[in-house]
Amino acid sequence: MQSLRLPLLLAGLMVTASLAGFALDPTRLRAAAPAQPRYVLDAVVPKRFGSWQEAKQGGVLVVNPQAQELLDKIYSQMLNRTYVDASGYRVMLSLAYGDDQRGGLAAHMPEVCYPAQGFTVAAQHAQSIATPFGPIAAQRLDTRRGTRLEPVTYWFNFGEVVLSSGSRLERRLIELRLALTGRVPDGLLVRVSSIDGDPAAAFAAHDRFVADLVAALSAADRARFTGTAEAAETSR
Repeated sequence: MQSLRLPLLLAGLMVTASLAGFALDPTRLRAAAPAQPRYVLDAVVPKRFGSWQEAKQGGVLVVNPQAQELLDKIYSQMLNRTYVDASGYRVMLSLAYGDDQRGGLAAHMPEVCYPAQGFTVAAQHAQSIATPFGPIAAQRLDTRRGTRLEPVTYWFNFGEVVLSSGSRLERRLIELRLALTGRVPDGLLVRVSSIDGDPAAAFAAHDRFVADLVAALSAADRARFTGTAEAAETSR
């Protein structure tokens, strides 16, 4: 009996690989994936919430080195706004949504885009953002270009799961799981930044902004933005 275990295990792995290859066939995925409802970022994200409102002056700096043609391939939609609170503190919000995040169509993370625009990333670390709907696994960057100091907070919701790292393996495992159900992984990159020489103060403002933003979203949109279990349960 012992001698049969290894051949049976290998046979099982071969069948799984075959099924995965079938499911990951882009042609089949496109045909099998159900039509997704149109997701309009400009309509989803309110222009006023909590103590924040959209600033009419002082546009956001979109840091991305890619040509518009490539941006159009990677992202279905992009939204860039600057918000100001009652004290006059400004926060820049940049959202990029792609309905197909496989392979070369994957979103480009800020730690790659910022240096391509001449910024230096002085530090990067992971830190959860506490919200009433559960924590968000975010990444923090301290970036600098000349005298411009721009602390950045971001996270990437890949197939309704916020990635805890930029690991290709983590992405691949989620992609495989979705592919086996006939779904193409979409992705939403949420980036919050501000021009501030005090990173600690900036990140505290980012956390306040994010908490106010997710509280202002509908349950379904909150789940898509945050990928948190609490938000997902609320949206059902």
